[in-house]
Amino acid sequence: MASLLSPESLQQIKRLDLRARMVIRGFLQGLHSSPFHGFSVQFSEHRRYNRGDDPKLIDWLVYAKTDKYYIKRFEAETNLTGYLAIDLSKSMGFTRSQSMNKFEYATCLAASLTYLMTMQQDPVGLLTLGAKVNAELPARSRRGHLSDVMARLTNIQPTGETDLAACITQIAAMLRHHSLVMLFTDLLDEPEEVYRSLAQLRHGGHDVILFHILDEAEVHFPYDGPVQFEDSESGETITVDATGFREDYLAGLEAFREQYKERCSRLRIDYVPLDTSMPFDKALTEYLLQRQGRG
Repeated sequence: MASLLSPESLQQIKRLDLRARMVIRGFLQGLHSSPFHGFSVQFSEHRRYNRGDDPKLIDWLVYAKTDKYYIKRFEAETNLTGYLAIDLSKSMGFTRSQSMNKFEYATCLAASLTYLMTMQQDPVGLLTLGAKVNAELPARSRRGHLSDVMARLTNIQPTGETDLAACITQIAAMLRHHSLVMLFTDLLDEPEEVYRSLAQLRHGGHDVILFHILDEAEVHFPYDGPVQFEDSESGETITVDATGFREDYLAGLEAFREQYKERCSRLRIDYVPLDTSMPFDKALTEYLLQRQGRG
């Protein structure tokens, strides 16, 4: 199943809505042969039994299947408003291979999550992050909204620079009700400023999933000898001895990711490091676990 959900396989499908449908169908099929068997129903209709809950509400059929106690959610508990927040910085368009670039990967993942949330009748909205936040589409769950989101995701492009920290702060000020904010970014911004803005978002009572998307080449650094690198946003260039630089670069990247993982953990933010070679079921599994964990 992983091969069918790889960026290389999905790139052969041009329409974003068909890509998303294929990802979700393949992902849900995969759940039935994985350790998450049964979650495809439970994560929207049930939550874990907690001390203090009425034992009469326990769903014994689910217990028979999973050996765990779950109770039915009330209708008001099940709906969650989600916002896709996509980084439009020019760096998101970078790729060294013929596969998806970071932005294409982000939009395919965002489209798949929209499809999944729409199946659960959860409202989904779309925000794009540039010099400021653009509210592309309000959060809705009505029939036809899925098509609106897909059409908008197809038409947006990564251009210019993004003030990521300022945009996250703006989102925190915009959202009035408890929401799930799904951030799609390569995090090429000042980390301390991003941490502060993420803290504001969490302190506003919102759940946050941070999808940190890098190109496969940015993660594995497959360069040798003298290589000239260009900053996609500023246009500045620098030439380095890639062979001698590789070890320091990879160590720096690992430290960068570990720092984000630790800081996000403190804020109870789900940090999901991805690269453009990874099958989409990995990211969707992280989403599913985060959604289940709120129960």
